[in-house]
Amino acid sequence: MIEVARQEYPDRDALMRGLAELVADQLRAALATKHRPEHVGRRRVTLAVPGGTTPGPFLDALSEADLAWDDVDVLATDERMVPEFSERANSRLIRERLMRNAAAGAHLIHYHAAGAFIEPVLDAIRARVAGTLPIDVAVLGMGADMHTASLFPGAPGLAEALAADAPTLVRVEPAEQPEARLTLSAPTLRGADVIHVLITGADKLAALDAALADGPVEAAPVRAVLSAPCPVTVHYAA
Repeated sequence: MIEVARQEYPDRDALMRGLAELVADQLRAALATKHRPEHVGRRRVTLAVPGGTTPGPFLDALSEADLAWDDVDVLATDERMVPEFSERANSRLIRERLMRNAAAGAHLIHYHAAGAFIEPVLDAIRARVAGTLPIDVAVLGMGADMHTASLFPGAPGLAEALAADAPTLVRVEPAEQPEARLTLSAPTLRGADVIHVLITGADKLAALDAALADGPVEAAPVRAVLSAPCPVTVHYAA
């Protein structure tokens, strides 16, 4: 049985705003630590955020937070292999919902190739991501099938993404999705300083309870992050 902290909110608006305030506080704390004189190396912090429809209001609220966004690198937890400005691109959602207002100066680490083929430049993209690690604050979603990021049960590429020696980014091809994906690997996500899992609705609450029970990670990939060694909190509203 996996044990995680849970925070329940009276409604979705309270969840999105409450989580945004918490994440902003944690980014401020990380920035203060990284800017101490004894930290002579990396002085930036990294935030990982999900795509999809559910987290949009969270990103809206976080965009208004007062902090040193110029020193924040933003990673998508995963990305569809579509053109960078496609309506289905998570990078477009992040730009339109997060990287505005106070957060306009944040730096998005995008996963897109200049041409049609990702494979020739995938190692370079992985290296770009590696230069921002470890993640200071990771916010993830979860599907009713117990996937998180693009770690889908049964997807080709899942075993590589779950492996202890996985690269930072892995290509997966979920059978029921229209596009292949690039996803942060399980070790990359598990290496975050703090993880938040954002879920709404009774179906996902039931899926969470199933994921917290004993069982193989391959059947419920979200277990890889729920069992991470860092603090993990699930934020829920009906």
